[in-house]
Parts: sequence; structure tokens; C-alpha cells
Amino acid sequence: EVQLVESGGGLVQAGGSLRLSCVVSGVTFDDYAIGWFRQAPGKEREGVSCISGSRRITYYKDSVKGRFTIDRDNAKSTVYLQINSLKPEDTAVYYCAAVPQDALEHPLGQSDYRYWGQGTQVTVSS
Repeated sequence: EVQLVESGGGLVQAGGSLRLSCVVSGVTFDDYAIGWFRQAPGKEREGVSCISGSRRITYYKDSVKGRFTIDRDNAKSTVYLQINSLKPEDTAVYYCAAVPQDALEHPLGQSDYRYWGQGTQVTVSS
């Protein structure tokens, strides 16, 4: 059974930082690209970042470049999303998702991804 478990969300003040984690099990982790998505209240879910498998190529939504950093620890089957300079508009449920590296065509598009976590809430107060 494939499982993705997010953690690290919480309530923070604007300007603060959080590091989200996504632990993946049930797949050969190195062979999978992992994406981070978020869904704010009343809005559609959007892709914010992705990291490929063995080559560790990274992708970011333009609006988060410079504040979000994605990384992976293949020994721990974990992907991290470091979020700095948090803004109220970053408030959302953050999800991680997995796709076989060879099937990745749209790193920030939801349709490629096969497996999803349950999400972790990030709330930024002004």
C-alpha cells in the first residue's frame, strides 16, 4: 500500500517559517517525483513545487520562488518543503503527491500524480 504522510503544518505569524515533511512508503522512493500542492479556502488546488527522483531537479510556482525550497532525503523516503517569509495568502492545506519519474510531464499539474497524502494545514496570521 502506498502512503504519503504530511506533517509540519501549524499556525504561524506572517514573516515566520515552517518546514513541511512528506514521508512516502510503499514505492521505490528514488524512482518517484514528489510534488507539493496547496488548496486555500474557496480556491482550487494548485501546484507549488516538485522535485524529481534521482536527478533532484526542482520546480516552483513563480509566486513562491525565493521563499519555498524543496528537497528530498532518499535514505529517509522524505521530501521537505521549507517555507520562509510566510504570508497570509500562504494559508492553505498543503498536500504532497507522488508520480513515477518516467510519467512526469507536468511537474506542477495535478493530473500526473497518482498518489496523494491527506494534507497538513498551514495558517498564517497577519
